Amino acid sequence: METSRLTGERIKQYLAQGKRFDERKPEEFRKLEIEIGVSKNAEGSARVKLGNTDVIVGVKMDVTEPYPDSLEKGILMVTAELSPISSTRFENGPPKFPAIELARIIDRGIRESKVIETEKLCIKKGEKVWNIFIDIYPINADGNLIDAAGIGAMVALKNAKMPKYDEKEEKVIFGENTTKNLPLAKDLVIPITFYKIGEEFIVDPTQEEEDVSEARITIGSANGIISSVQKGGQEAIKEEEMIKVLDTVEKVWKDMFKNIEKFLK
Repeated sequence: METSRLTGERIKQYLAQGKRFDERKPEEFRKLEIEIGVSKNAEGSARVKLGNTDVIVGVKMDVTEPYPDSLEKGILMVTAELSPISSTRFENGPPKFPAIELARIIDRGIRESKVIETEKLCIKKGEKVWNIFIDIYPINADGNLIDAAGIGAMVALKNAKMPKYDEKEEKVIFGENTTKNLPLAKDLVIPITFYKIGEEFIVDPTQEEEDVSEARITIGSANGIISSVQKGGQEAIKEEEMIKVLDTVEKVWKDMFKNIEKFLK
């Protein structure tokens, strides 16, 4: 069900006073819960709950040929499936724009951060490299799928184990993982998405808040270092507004990282 215009006006009126319906501050996330190892068939997996938003992310690996322009680098592929089980707004069938956009934002955040050391995923130059698949499955969509999926992807990558590879037969032994972690950079990037509603910016919106937002900006960051910025929505973001967002992102990231850190060890 779409958010009514009356509810949208009330949300804007509240935000003008620095308030939200659930009494959170504009820069405050909902309660975060993380569960790791939720899939026995994945090399790594995580379930992330932000309030009522619930997302499962799985990491699978296989061996394939490298791309012609990167003969010594592994491959990353991200997909998202938005099904009716998570929201009546979604339909079965081929991926539509929201699913494609979600996957691309998560893909870009990971790729631009260089958190995966792709050179270490090369088995034989020009012939065989590891291919990492990240699959995103929302269970319940109640706003801010981007950050929930991004957090899930990072936790799943961090907890994934390399599959066993038979060098003599040159094939993966599915169902048997090693104790070796994926080659990842030390600092993992967490996406923080700011949503513009009227003249205000908030993080981690509920679905009602997201419905009435005019624009959003997703920033991939780690320890104050920004690796990616992705704009979304119809409205423009002014220079002074962008400066305000950038001044806030480090504090928000640190607050979130405290809740995530124990799942990244």
